[in-house]
Amino acid sequence: MSGRANRRRGEVEAVIDGERRILCLTLGAIAELETAFGVDNIADLAGRFSGGRLSARDVMTILAAGLRGGGNRLDDEDLADLSIEGGLEGAVRLTAELLASAFLTEEANGATRPFQPPARGGPSPASAFPGGR
Repeated sequence: MSGRANRRRGEVEAVIDGERRILCLTLGAIAELETAFGVDNIADLAGRFSGGRLSARDVMTILAAGLRGGGNRLDDEDLADLSIEGGLEGAVRLTAELLASAFLTEEANGATRPFQPPARGGPSPASAFPGGR
């Protein structure tokens, strides 16, 4: 890949229908997934994905939200007609990479840990991000 994706922003690059595209689970895309999967919050959404058991429909829903978050204008049905480099295996790998970019936090030592929203009454939302930003 050409490296267009900004990993610090949670972007992932993929070849879909022969075209390099950026995918990103933005806040809007995550809200869209909360609705699609019938969960009430980000922690429940992360828990839903942590089981590692996704249907083909789940993969399509996640990738379509990621594509829209990356600025690609299409709906879930449009994605069903597109080919993803690597076929089904490539689509599942891309979904895993996209979810990891949104729900894993990289620590200063390079290790990753699952996203943990701040507890109510706990630290400010800014403290959930490295550097307090």
